[in-house]
Amino acid sequence: MTFTFVSNYINHHQLPLCDALYQRLGKGFAFIQTMPMEAERVEMGWSVAIEEIPYVMCLYEDEYECLKRIMESDVVLFGWTGREDIVTPRLQSGKTTLRVSERLYREGQWKAVSPRGLVAKYWEHIRYRNQKICMLCAGAYAASDFHLIGAYPNKLFQWGYFTRLRTYSEETFASMKPEEGPLQIVWAGRFIPLKNPEYMVPLGKTLRAKGHAFHVHMLGGGELEPAVKEETEREGLSDSFTFYGYTNPEQVRDVMEKCHIHLFTSNHLEGWGAVVNEGMNSGCVEVVDARVGAAPYLIRHGENGLLYQNGSYDEMEKLVLDLFENWKARRYMGRAAYETIRDMWNADYAAAALLRFTDRLRQGRIVPEEEGPLSRAPIIKPR
Repeated sequence: MTFTFVSNYINHHQLPLCDALYQRLGKGFAFIQTMPMEAERVEMGWSVAIEEIPYVMCLYEDEYECLKRIMESDVVLFGWTGREDIVTPRLQSGKTTLRVSERLYREGQWKAVSPRGLVAKYWEHIRYRNQKICMLCAGAYAASDFHLIGAYPNKLFQWGYFTRLRTYSEETFASMKPEEGPLQIVWAGRFIPLKNPEYMVPLGKTLRAKGHAFHVHMLGGGELEPAVKEETEREGLSDSFTFYGYTNPEQVRDVMEKCHIHLFTSNHLEGWGAVVNEGMNSGCVEVVDARVGAAPYLIRHGENGLLYQNGSYDEMEKLVLDLFENWKARRYMGRAAYETIRDMWNADYAAAALLRFTDRLRQGRIVPEEEGPLSRAPIIKPR
């Protein structure tokens, strides 16, 4: 089988899946990058040495060979490319093709009523509704958006991002989270409004007022970083906070391994949220806004993590206080989170499921997995 994945650029969130596909298919697999990575992402540590990756092709360097590969491959998976002109000929060819997408209407499904927007969605998605073109929903609310406009009926499947898997022996896992001393909390992401890094300061005040021993690790940078730092200093919390600035993905994981709790406070604009995968893989107890795309797929509330609703700071704070006050009874969720990623939501599992799915699709059959990646995506309405 020849399998080609086409997307804007490869990064550390795409690499594990691509590596797993390359391991199975060898030269039969290629990733076509349609544009160079933005400078901001490079500064954040997202860049990879594409010249060292044997399966990466660049559309902007050799368009002829890339277009030839797209048209001749047995299977093509299109992410966001910024080049619908290279997508359309393949979709019209009748050859086995899949698409992967986050939400269409992150800012609100009311946007679906726009006649101009619907025309664009018709040409990009709706007109293929009767073909065997399937949509992989990278986020639990994407299926609702596509269902709303009548695209890909009965062809919407669970998908996501699959970060680098770390596995641990029983002894190592048991030793990663110290039993004694302060509970360690990690927050990781860009310091921008949709991610709500400012939530951590009032949380720190509450934990201090309750007499809890804690330390907060803030990983990332961005426009709100100076204000959050100033607020921690003003509230006398500097000794309980460490700010790391932009940190590469491996260092983020190293910090997460030492932490008991991972807080992910992004709002409904977060399409997936790959740091949730990383926190779970690191054995952290997750506390996540339920509107984040990854949350309904990865987290079973009270079993392998905790969800709060509609960005409610008060609800989030109550969940964290409950963890502190009942830590010995609640820490099992970190182990369950780790097992969720280790056993199912990882690149190796997803690659195997993807190849099973596309093998059957090439035979004219749509056969979803029972659960996890490539299982049917439920229609979960936002909010």
